Amino acid sequence: MLLLRIVGVLVAITIGAGIVAFLLTRDRRYLHLSWRVTKYAALFALVVLSLMFFERVIVL
Repeated sequence: MLLLRIVGVLVAITIGAGIVAFLLTRDRRYLHLSWRVTKYAALFALVVLSLMFFERVIVL
């Protein structure tokens, strides 16, 4: 769980830094980077949560 929290904090920092970099430079590639990180982080979270769910179902 500690590893998941660390990954979550790093993802939040990356997304925030991308948005701030876009606001400072007006270069849209930083927004694309933030969007990609958001998509893959959501996919990763969905996979982890589904694995936790199936673990609970199998144990019962």
